[in-house]
Amino acid sequence: MKTALVIVALSLTTLAAQSSEEVRRLTDAAVVLDEIMAAGDKAVPRAIVEKAEGIAVFPSLIKGGLVIGGQRGHGVLSVRDKKTGGWSAPAFLTITGGSIGAQFGAQAIDLVLVVNNQRGLEQLVKNQFKVGADAGVAAGPVGREASASTDIQMRALILSYSRARGLFAGVTLNGSTIRQDRDANERFYGTAYRTGQIVFEGLATPPATVAGWRDALVKYAK
Repeated sequence: MKTALVIVALSLTTLAAQSSEEVRRLTDAAVVLDEIMAAGDKAVPRAIVEKAEGIAVFPSLIKGGLVIGGQRGHGVLSVRDKKTGGWSAPAFLTITGGSIGAQFGAQAIDLVLVVNNQRGLEQLVKNQFKVGADAGVAAGPVGREASASTDIQMRALILSYSRARGLFAGVTLNGSTIRQDRDANERFYGTAYRTGQIVFEGLATPPATVAGWRDALVKYAK
């Protein structure tokens, strides 16, 4: 009996330690969303976020001057429930490839993806989504540019925004690949859920640690 209890305790401790990385990712994502929405004339237009069907945030994609192809970026995605207007539990994603760093020459870049419609969501929940080949992702308008944004931008499945050294702008992602991070989902939820099982089917029960992320979503995208 004691042995069984020790094994259970060790398993819980291991799960808690492993999920701390995901908790940090959620916390960082909430901070990025807060800051990119509060950037004044360079902020993501509130009207665009309020109509979003999904929002993904990838904090700190680049370190040491490497472009995103030099290492993986880790992010989180939540989807709006069409019936309740609330937000799904977060699903974890990775992004690789592309040349985001080359566009800015920056050491660290935060990326926000605003999903405009169901087709965009369907692309993001795929096991592997290659930007430029699978769907239209456009650099999103910022600040006052929103009113003058092109039809191409507003028809895009997904709008992309980034922050580099305090500068906010739309960014192109052609050549990047976004994948499900089922390992992170397993560490966080105890089950290696697919993205769709979390954001569409609601199979994952989110712990209290998602509160900050959800609060940020509700604050800007009610």
